[in-house]
Amino acid sequence: MTVYAYAESTSCVQEGTLRFHLAHTSRAPARGTVTVEDVAADLPMLSERFDGPLWTLEIPADWPSSLYRAVFTADEGFSEGFSDVYFVVRAARPNSPILLSIPFPTWQAYNRAGIPGESIYWTEQPNRAAKVSFDRPGGGPPPERWEEGMLRWLGPAGYDVDYCSGLDLHDGAELLSGYRLLVVNGHDEYWSAGMRDNVEEFVRRGGNLAVFSGNTCWWQFRLEDDGRTMVCYRDAVMDPMAAIDPGLTTVEWSSAPVNRPENGLTGVSFRRGAGTWGPYMQRMHEESYTVRFPEHWVFAGTGLGEGDKFGQGAIGYETDACDFVEVDGVPLATGRDGTPPSFVILATADLRHWHRYGQGGMATMGVFGLGAGTVFTASTVNWGNTLHDPAVDRITRNVLDRLSSRTGGWEIIGGVGTFRALTVFGSRLYGVAPDDSLFVRDVSAQNLRWQRAGTAPQVVAMATPREATTVHPIGLYGLTSDDRLVYQDPEHGWITIADAPSGGVGLGMVNGEFFAATAEDLWRLSPETSEWALVDSSGGAVSLTAMNGRLYVVDGEGRIRTRLPVTTPAEWTDLCDAGGCTVLTAHAGLLIGAAPDRPLFQRPPLPDL
Repeated sequence: MTVYAYAESTSCVQEGTLRFHLAHTSRAPARGTVTVEDVAADLPMLSERFDGPLWTLEIPADWPSSLYRAVFTADEGFSEGFSDVYFVVRAARPNSPILLSIPFPTWQAYNRAGIPGESIYWTEQPNRAAKVSFDRPGGGPPPERWEEGMLRWLGPAGYDVDYCSGLDLHDGAELLSGYRLLVVNGHDEYWSAGMRDNVEEFVRRGGNLAVFSGNTCWWQFRLEDDGRTMVCYRDAVMDPMAAIDPGLTTVEWSSAPVNRPENGLTGVSFRRGAGTWGPYMQRMHEESYTVRFPEHWVFAGTGLGEGDKFGQGAIGYETDACDFVEVDGVPLATGRDGTPPSFVILATADLRHWHRYGQGGMATMGVFGLGAGTVFTASTVNWGNTLHDPAVDRITRNVLDRLSSRTGGWEIIGGVGTFRALTVFGSRLYGVAPDDSLFVRDVSAQNLRWQRAGTAPQVVAMATPREATTVHPIGLYGLTSDDRLVYQDPEHGWITIADAPSGGVGLGMVNGEFFAATAEDLWRLSPETSEWALVDSSGGAVSLTAMNGRLYVVDGEGRIRTRLPVTTPAEWTDLCDAGGCTVLTAHAGLLIGAAPDRPLFQRPPLPDL
């Protein structure tokens, strides 16, 4: 006799009750034994009898938030006579800054795959179902158990996390508000509009998202029958919602009429990714990632260098990627596929040869800012099952540690270099090296290479006006070591336009006026005069810049200080740690700093957390 069981919900809060429905192939009443185990901890939690078509679990307050498995075994005890049901116990109140989501929608989508009318798989089968119910057995993890490795790693690795069902995110704004970091793990392919809206808003408001998953947020689905029916036509022609509210049509997120690429949430997409299926799935174990930005905080402590391979086997059978181009040997996201411009590529895997096994493409691990929050993506389904790899372990810890705390601060955006002056002109970052060479690269969080762009003789500080005035055209301006104010004329090179305060260390431009700093004093030069006027103390400046009508200095104590560019004395307000930088510029709401033999880095001009 075979027993069949399902739960009335995929999750239940601590001290709540969860009811299970039972049936079997015999006409006799359903009787037997039920055991409940904590899947993540691999611990038995309960064993008791069931008798009849219903069994109710009263969840104790001391059961930890986790993924659980209830196993129902009929009295007959035949090996085929059991049914297992997976469910999550949610924390009654946040017990951790980290919330991990279990992809029950994806598990249900694959339930009874290939059976006509019973599953929304396979994708192109004409007799696939458009609607499937959670009120039926099955809907547990797939045979490959993409999620299991990370679930079993977290506790022994020292991470006490809270769990939720992916369905809890559908109306989950309040749930998410209690956490710093949401973790998506394994294979989280199916997202409702409510899930996506709530997670995106969570990140924009300052929460963070770590996607240790691949093929993520690929299909949109809807819920009906109080959330117990999953709707996914996979075809706008068949979906009646296409004529009512096109944005809720159950097709791929990037497809018409939804036209909302998942890149906006994850930075990547399976459209540029790769897949190897069926008898070729084992090909994934042959592949590795290649490091493309070793200075980034994600790789801290790994010992990996540029071009090194790591994580063999972490490249799962499905990967995600963004559209990118190689610029002087550095991958740069183009944004043509909907990837945000702040996306930074950390590692890549060239899987174009997979076109023989399913889908050729790439895998691109990356990180980007979304509103006030940060999103990291590993871009592969098998990451969590490769945590025995020291590099994968270290990277995962770096992501969890940083994104689950209120760290803020400086972030590396380029390799090691030495510059004595920086400024931004247009969208280009300019730097002057100790040998007077002038270098340029795009302003980007990607680790782009510097390109030589001429010389800047004796220039020790630079600035660029926000816009041209009748007196000063837009362009590069500088202070020199022999106390001159210079301008780089497009036709004649660097020309002197005025004398400068002796010992200048920083230059800024605000509303057509120059401000120069020495170690002791702050000076001002207006367009109407050629004489510098003493304004106030410089606050012990080492460097100075300006942005959005405000002055910023690095002082001798390693702090960033700021004040308004008024012509009378004013207090320099302590803002944040300077991160060791000795040269400062600013652009688009970010401070950009450099120091001898250190990487280039940036941060928002906000107080330290």
